[in-house]
Amino acid sequence: MPIFDLIPDKDTFVTNFFPCHPKSPVGHALGNLEDNLTGLLKFEDMILTIDIGNSNIVFGVAGENEWLKIWRIQTDVSKTADEYEVIFRSLFQASVVPVEEISQTVLSSVVPSLIRSFNEMLNTLLGKVPLLVEPSFYPRLPVEILNPHEIGTDLVADATAAFVRYGGPCMVIDFGTALTFTTIGKSGRILGVAIAPGLRTALKSLTGNTAQLHDVQLVAPPSVLGDNTVHAIQSGLVLGFAGLVDSMVNRTEVELQEKLTIIATGGLASVLQNVATRIQIFDENLTLDGLKYIADHLDE
Repeated sequence: MPIFDLIPDKDTFVTNFFPCHPKSPVGHALGNLEDNLTGLLKFEDMILTIDIGNSNIVFGVAGENEWLKIWRIQTDVSKTADEYEVIFRSLFQASVVPVEEISQTVLSSVVPSLIRSFNEMLNTLLGKVPLLVEPSFYPRLPVEILNPHEIGTDLVADATAAFVRYGGPCMVIDFGTALTFTTIGKSGRILGVAIAPGLRTALKSLTGNTAQLHDVQLVAPPSVLGDNTVHAIQSGLVLGFAGLVDSMVNRTEVELQEKLTIIATGGLASVLQNVATRIQIFDENLTLDGLKYIADHLDE
């Protein structure tokens, strides 16, 4: 006699011992969760924002009020549109974000050679060409921009998000390949920008041009007095950059004769958390938030 025939209540057995069965409580709950999640994603307009930097490409998908997913990959100018499509498609497939539900795309790039590749890639992947942030759009933004053909579109996005969210006067310090200080006045006018080498850029320059200094983790050392090579480099870079940041904020406030709200963003901003004393706000998604605001504002 088959062993299954010995079970008196086969439906109860299947329901209890096979939790993914649709009749089981777990299976029923999973089915409801999947339906609810699909419904949320299906009926919510989603936007894909992409910020192409010199070192990293940061991109995210947002609904109306929140980021559903944010990714960070290395910038590689040698990659083709097809190669970037493979990367984007695989990351989308690994997440809960359905490509077909993305209704809008906005692109900022400080790497001109990648703009064409991304236009081709996004047209193939999504069936639409992205909104490219460029100077012709600036008069419609809430911030006034000096030298629109010289300032990076990432800094425009930073300034837009900072002014809309925190008001002016404020300063955005973006920790990327370059360390940038963008100051915005009370009325939203960008008053000026300062640029220095970024933390990792400085580290690469130091280790690449010396015979006995090697790469180290970018964290604050236990003391400003480095007692070994690693701590000595960390002291000079991390604590030295903290001094640079604090000094630039102080000098700007003295020149303007007013206090600023100081916002830090960028991939390495967290390195100076609790080290640079003048930073008040750490907003890691500020650039993407600015790009989303620009796209939404221009779409009105």
